[in-house]
Amino acid sequence: MKKYIAEFIGTAVLVILGCGTAMLVGCDAAAGGGYILTALAFGLVIVGMAYCIGNISGCHINPAVSLGVLISGGMSVKDFVGYVIAQCLGALAGAGILAAIFTTGNVTDMTGGFGSNGLAGVNASIVAGLLVEAVLTFVFVITILGVTDKKANHGSFAGIVIGLTLTLVHILGIGLTGTSVNPARSFGPAVVAAITGNTEPIACLWVFIVGPFVGAALAAVVYKALSSEK
Repeated sequence: MKKYIAEFIGTAVLVILGCGTAMLVGCDAAAGGGYILTALAFGLVIVGMAYCIGNISGCHINPAVSLGVLISGGMSVKDFVGYVIAQCLGALAGAGILAAIFTTGNVTDMTGGFGSNGLAGVNASIVAGLLVEAVLTFVFVITILGVTDKKANHGSFAGIVIGLTLTLVHILGIGLTGTSVNPARSFGPAVVAAITGNTEPIACLWVFIVGPFVGAALAAVVYKALSSEK
């Protein structure tokens, strides 16, 4: 149960600080500043949480990462289900806290949907959105599998590498899909946005569930094949 609580807390923090930064500064690539700040916010959260709850749950805080670990043989199906439930609940809690802050504080949400993902950057193309999310998640998850592999022996640097990689994929992805690579991170803000009357994010939510899961599964299969001694 402690692992699930850690995943709940970590995912909530990811949404609060990552999506919260996006809501506050905006994600306009033309403006530049808010774009980079948002990418850094998501990456730095991973660095912080990796050294905070990594020794408890592995700091997945992402169903796609958990799927990659599952396929790689690093966790049981029971734990996978528990992790995903905890991550989704954590994302809902994080988005709910953001809604309370921005509503009661009368702060403008620069993203218009609690930092939720969308397809505006790819001109509403579902195929392009799926491809972007699958490719970015593949890069993110295969990096995680490689840097946490016991044979790699990267030790205490793993959290920094993973956080920097998340920052990197955000730099490309924000202008295209808002960068999900994390179904829970997309789920929480989209549901809270729908509750408050904005149903646009939830209409394309499935893209940000399917794309990351496909990318994560491919990353796990490819990494297993490449790292196999046979």
